[in-house]
Amino acid sequence: MTLIKEPDYGTPAADSEQIVELQIDGQPVKVPAGTSVMRAAALAGFSIPKLCATDSLEAFGSCRLCLVEIEGGRGTPASCTTPVAAGMKVKTQTPKLEKLRRGVMELYISDHPLDCLTCPANGDCELQDMAGVVGLREVRYGFDGENHLDAPTDSSNPYFDFDESKCIACSRCVRACSEVQGTFALTIAGRGFDSKVSASAGELFLNSECVSCGACVQACPTSTLQEKSVVDLGMPTRSVITTCAYCGVGCSFKAEMRGDELVRMVPYKDGGANEGHSCVKGRFAFGYASHPDRVMKPLMREKITDQWREVEWEEAIGFVGRRMREIQDQYGVGAIGGITSSRCTDEEVYVVQKMVRAAFGNNNVDTCARVCHSPTGYGLSQTFGTSAGTQDFKSVAKSDVIVVIGANPTDGHPVFASRMKRRLREGAKLVVIDPRRIDLVRSPHVEASYHLQLAPGTNVAVVNAFAHVVVTEGLVDSDFVAERCEGYEQWAEFIARPEHSPEAVEEITGVPASELREAARLYATGGNGAIYYGLGVTEHSQGSTMVMGMANLAMATGNIGRDGVGINPLRGQNNVQGSCDMGSFPHEFPGYRHVSDDTVRGVYETLWGRALEAEPGLRIPNMFDAAVDGSFKALFVQGEDIAQSDPNTKHVTAALKSLDLLVVQDLFINETAKLAHVLLPGTSFLEKDGTFINAERRINRVRPIMAPRTGKHEWEIVCEIAQAMGYPMTYDHSSEIMDEIAITTPTFSGVSFKMLDEKGSVQWPCNANAPQGTPIMHVDGFVRGKGRFVETDYIPTSERSTRRFPLILTTGRILSQYNVGAQTRRTANVAWHPEDLLELHPHDAEVRGIKDGDEVALASRVGETHLHARIDDRMPVGVVYTTFHHPVTGANVVTTDNSDWATNCPEYKVTAVQVRLKKAAERHESSVASERLPALAQD
Repeated sequence: MTLIKEPDYGTPAADSEQIVELQIDGQPVKVPAGTSVMRAAALAGFSIPKLCATDSLEAFGSCRLCLVEIEGGRGTPASCTTPVAAGMKVKTQTPKLEKLRRGVMELYISDHPLDCLTCPANGDCELQDMAGVVGLREVRYGFDGENHLDAPTDSSNPYFDFDESKCIACSRCVRACSEVQGTFALTIAGRGFDSKVSASAGELFLNSECVSCGACVQACPTSTLQEKSVVDLGMPTRSVITTCAYCGVGCSFKAEMRGDELVRMVPYKDGGANEGHSCVKGRFAFGYASHPDRVMKPLMREKITDQWREVEWEEAIGFVGRRMREIQDQYGVGAIGGITSSRCTDEEVYVVQKMVRAAFGNNNVDTCARVCHSPTGYGLSQTFGTSAGTQDFKSVAKSDVIVVIGANPTDGHPVFASRMKRRLREGAKLVVIDPRRIDLVRSPHVEASYHLQLAPGTNVAVVNAFAHVVVTEGLVDSDFVAERCEGYEQWAEFIARPEHSPEAVEEITGVPASELREAARLYATGGNGAIYYGLGVTEHSQGSTMVMGMANLAMATGNIGRDGVGINPLRGQNNVQGSCDMGSFPHEFPGYRHVSDDTVRGVYETLWGRALEAEPGLRIPNMFDAAVDGSFKALFVQGEDIAQSDPNTKHVTAALKSLDLLVVQDLFINETAKLAHVLLPGTSFLEKDGTFINAERRINRVRPIMAPRTGKHEWEIVCEIAQAMGYPMTYDHSSEIMDEIAITTPTFSGVSFKMLDEKGSVQWPCNANAPQGTPIMHVDGFVRGKGRFVETDYIPTSERSTRRFPLILTTGRILSQYNVGAQTRRTANVAWHPEDLLELHPHDAEVRGIKDGDEVALASRVGETHLHARIDDRMPVGVVYTTFHHPVTGANVVTTDNSDWATNCPEYKVTAVQVRLKKAAERHESSVASERLPALAQD
């Protein structure tokens, strides 16, 4: 495939149904009203020279290169800022225009380095291209006199350079930072000849507010902002369209290659989820795929205390198959199981759950969604009838009131956050419900109308109070409820009780009743109301209850089934939605159909040629408990570092050490692999051929830019293990796996690689009734028929602060890092986040004698870890916060095994802890130990 050059129409598309007819260079052209002359010309095949214009940004009109003549009009207006009009006659090429354009270009070139042949952007420079287009052959002004040719280069950013000498002050980077990204980190400093791009009051890029999303690099028409990889490797020569392997936004990228080497990742303008935007991880942090830490050959050992030895695939796969059978013969068919990965493709996940059910002969399969969004699946299926979010990402552009609960989009889902911030700048109102003051509460040109800073663990009390206001103040959408829902009367009686009023729950939640009432009224009456939520909702003992509470609220206000509304989970990992869709839970086949359903089970028994279990298998926590008890003996782990990501690390480690056989399939020797007997090397997303499904149910193709560096696709390895156990499971290509998914799963019945290659992407359900997919769910009715109101009693968590552990710890993510950090820690992203830090309120730090940067001990009833303190008032008094990206910190050493009542999703967001200076903590431990000595001696 050659290098994909996407067309640039100069200005954004107009959103109008009215059609305007005009003439351009004598040819009739029809375009929507509001379209610029430049875009109209481009759509008709006429190219107008431009430098400051690009179709991802609003028209600016500064470069004066896109001048046109309009019959009956005065002068030569800029085509980018001139809208079309009915009957307009435009000329884009005349001697007068040619002369003007050459004069403009002469001025640019007279103050620009003449180094095209050695410039890294040679062949990919719009200034170079436009000089050729306007026919510039000489510069009459010469190159002497004052200029900017000796301006410095800022190389502080690990991924791109800013060469000021090549800047033409077109403002495209500045506008991209504000309009597309919404960070406003760049500005044009100075005036006239002294104008120049500046990052945050003249700071270096690395030290500025720049978030390294790459929008400025993408927008730059010269090599002023240039990827260092292009400087080092040269311009790419071919492209492969694929999907990012980081968060649940699911951005589409052009992987641009030079030979067999990846040069850069460029966000794809036709990507349904991102539309040409990106974040620092997807845009730049792909270097882990070629990191020297990667394991390329299978590793084996008899005991976990032994040294690894490299073996061939045949030996490793044969050993795994033989030992799995032996363990089952000795301990029973249920003594083994598997865990699927949200970082693997749908096809790779599907074959693992198939291996467990057909080759292992049980339903002991679970996925990492157990520890993040399993309450989403349960709560939404109970109320709406399906286990997924309701909208596409574009829907937020139609929202009038946006409620963000327990999520930090600017760090966790930055490309979606940019969409959201754009809508907020246009006038939508924002309500943030979070113990922590996230950036969205107040940032450039965005400020929340309300920040309800609730106590951790009181989400359900808050959402019930919201609903109480809606019901008792007559704000219910009665027509919607009567037509579309059931169970309302009983629920309304429940939610109207005095104990759910904002005044009654104020003491519990810490949220002022007046603010809560005002926020509830805003959501109910402010127009289209949309709820976006994250792990701060699900990772609680009442995670499932809270999801149902939000669904109740949306139904009561009629905020379901159209653009701009809905209940929208922001999934953490790239394919967490897909791993759930593929039947990774122990009680469900693909498509969320229960294993006890005889009809569904019969479909798979016929196709797979095996009798299948009708009883649900073990969840991940059950597997750990059974391993410690001695009844669960072997585990296959696909691409998840459960020893770092799961709660109560000591218990997880004890469980893994108890296994007779632990098989890990991954890229690196992670914390889990350190306890494994067999490590099967996995493939990076750059080698995968399949699909990911993002948080909006969008099925995206993942295309390989190279063959698997390990010699095998991950689905091939799983199939061969199944065959080594005596079950025939073979496919010639991953597309055949999707074909099998499609014929067995109703929501995927129209999906195939061929269809995705033609359409780009679709959102399930995709079937005969919705062959183009379903961007908005529940438009005419709920999947379950009628939406179901569910009573949501608030039950306080059993994890509470005590005299010994007086603080509450909650956890989250940071922009530059991803999940347990296995990928991002092996890139230059560590420049921004080299370690996990503990945020403390100044009051909590002062009473403990802790200063900013001090090393502290963080202890809970299950464990202790050490990290450095950051003093910050983002958290309320009594609450501390940390991230979990670095295994050296091991934040989950202190998190407990408390979990959601319905799904066992761990309660990461509420852990009672104590924080001490490390030296003080060591003295305390020494004192405790000395007190125990007499007792130990008597024993």
